[in-house]
Amino acid sequence: MVRTREGRCQVAGPQSSDAERLAGAPTAMEQRGWRADLRGVVRILSLLLLVFLPPGPVHGLRNVSQKTFTIDYNRNCFLKDGRPFRYISGSIHYFRVPRFYWKDRLLKMKMAGLNAIQIYVPWNFHEPQPGQYQFSEDHDVERFIQLAHELELLVILRPGPYICAEWEMGGLPAWLLEKESMVLRSSDLDYLAAVDKWLGVILPKMKPLLYQNGGPIITVQVENEYGSYFSCDFDYLRFLQKRFRYHLGNDVVLFTTDGSNEKLVQCGTLQGLYATVDFGPGANITGAFLIQRKYEPRGPLVNSEFYTGWLDHWGQPHSTVKTEAVASSLQDILAHGANVNLYMFIGGTNFAYWNGANMPYQAQPTSYDYDAPLSEAGDLTEKYFAVRDVIRKFEKIPEGPIPPSTPKFAYGKVALKKLKTVEESLNILCPKGPIKSLYPLTFIQVKQYFGFVLYRTTLPEDCSSPTPLFSPFGGVHDRAYISVDGVPQGILDRSNVISLNITGRAGATLDLLVENMGRVNYGHFINDYKGLISNLTLNSNILTDWMMFPLDTENAVYHLGGWHANDNDRRCSGKKACARSSSNYTVPAFYVGNFSIPSGIPDLPQDTFIQFPGWTKGQVWINGFNLGRYWPARGPQMTLFVPQHILVTSGPNTIVVLELERAPCGDSPLEPCAVEFVDKPVFSAAVTYNPLFQDLPDPDS
Repeated sequence: MVRTREGRCQVAGPQSSDAERLAGAPTAMEQRGWRADLRGVVRILSLLLLVFLPPGPVHGLRNVSQKTFTIDYNRNCFLKDGRPFRYISGSIHYFRVPRFYWKDRLLKMKMAGLNAIQIYVPWNFHEPQPGQYQFSEDHDVERFIQLAHELELLVILRPGPYICAEWEMGGLPAWLLEKESMVLRSSDLDYLAAVDKWLGVILPKMKPLLYQNGGPIITVQVENEYGSYFSCDFDYLRFLQKRFRYHLGNDVVLFTTDGSNEKLVQCGTLQGLYATVDFGPGANITGAFLIQRKYEPRGPLVNSEFYTGWLDHWGQPHSTVKTEAVASSLQDILAHGANVNLYMFIGGTNFAYWNGANMPYQAQPTSYDYDAPLSEAGDLTEKYFAVRDVIRKFEKIPEGPIPPSTPKFAYGKVALKKLKTVEESLNILCPKGPIKSLYPLTFIQVKQYFGFVLYRTTLPEDCSSPTPLFSPFGGVHDRAYISVDGVPQGILDRSNVISLNITGRAGATLDLLVENMGRVNYGHFINDYKGLISNLTLNSNILTDWMMFPLDTENAVYHLGGWHANDNDRRCSGKKACARSSSNYTVPAFYVGNFSIPSGIPDLPQDTFIQFPGWTKGQVWINGFNLGRYWPARGPQMTLFVPQHILVTSGPNTIVVLELERAPCGDSPLEPCAVEFVDKPVFSAAVTYNPLFQDLPDPDS
């Protein structure tokens, strides 16, 4: 929509049949009726003001009433303080960007010409344990919104309770799975009770930040792409609508978002919630908005997720979308007069264990770069400037310099030494000791929501010749690293490897270190249980008498100074050690190293990237900060982003690596073992998708 001098919203171009439908063009009779109604309303309001207003000046009341954000169904646009308004927004996830960099990223978004940002609120990020809330430091969503407000950016809020976002379990907390009968994202009473409690925490925090209350939040999304979920439960949507209204009031614009498919929108919206659509570059824009028009005959056109790139999975090429395709489609959307949100404008990082996964099971990597206009590290890209050039054709771009890309520094190679194996560290990793059960328990049953659990039993029979260890029904979720008496045997994997031949004597200790690689975030299978979710068999006999060790890696790494290396692990001096080094695998173990940054050099520390030459798969911490997973043997991500604020110049920086499969240094001290800090990110391969969004891989296929 273009703004005329009279402040009306209208669709540019000839009024063809489709254009009229997009415009929601009223008939002449309707126009006359609205004008007559409007005159009558004005007269009534004037009389009411005269009767009920106390004597004295009215400027105070006017100041209160100035802050409004509404939908004008007559003129098919938003009204901000009574004037036609169109937002051009970009998605940023505060939970994927360190607080240290919030202002830098927001300012870059503003200087690109955006007048709004769109944010999700992940429930599990703020309530990791039932009733234990985190709203400080990187979790301080209120401060993030206030910071956007200070930079004169409006906010489109998407508080869930489900968000997808390629985030662990779509933002739902894993502890919901403790009640196995619960149907997520439905009117299941237990689920509604948990949601109601959460909304009673988060929405009151958001209410003072609504636009009409002096804050920047102009619209609030209810749920997220609900039409893509199997349940199609309108009672659930009605429940959410009532609770959002209860906590936020009747003045805020509530909306839904669904793919531009009639079936999806049909299940995803509800009367009283403004229906919007999402689609990517190259889509039939008129056709997509006609889907919205079927459910919203009048009102603003909105693409709530215009895809600037796409997500990655381990073992697949890095996803990119051509800059020219993004710029061309963005220009067409804006020429339609539509409101648009660019998803993502900056992707950020899945630090620690926060990445999600799709089905058939494919976990997403630590990087959420998304090929967005701002890179994972917040760098300006060709796509950034192309998007900015399109926006400036429709809106005034802020004056002033654009904050530059942050400098990066290649600190070079850092030697690491083997500290302890996971098996040797159990007293530190699991100080309370194991949980015992006849049959294996899941992560949820032992209240371990992330990371690792070590499962231990003994071999009930002699396996001097290779004997099949079998996981029926793909019961290892997600990946198990297997050893017998400390000798690595191989890997069982949820998707590909469900049987493995092992050897060992009767009574030998069988260990399976099971890794949760991220819960499914989209589709039917978000109730994604981790660990051994079914029995294992050895030579067709069910294994029993298990001990489960939930591993507290975060606390253990933090107290690393109290660890002492075992000298016996540094040399091949016995049958057990030699067996390890002769295998294709090494047992999961911790490696540690230090490096110093000179304090006398200006502008240090700086951002950097860590890569893992010769390493296979694992987890890495720097100064106790969990950077995330590395898996160069699989790719496409080969380096991990290291933000400068976790580095120090006042003392040595400590690197801890948990290598799960095979380290480049074995038991011999002569073998090299190092990581390297470089000044550029590395992806092993890239694939450029056809700009038609329907040609992008379906996360739910």
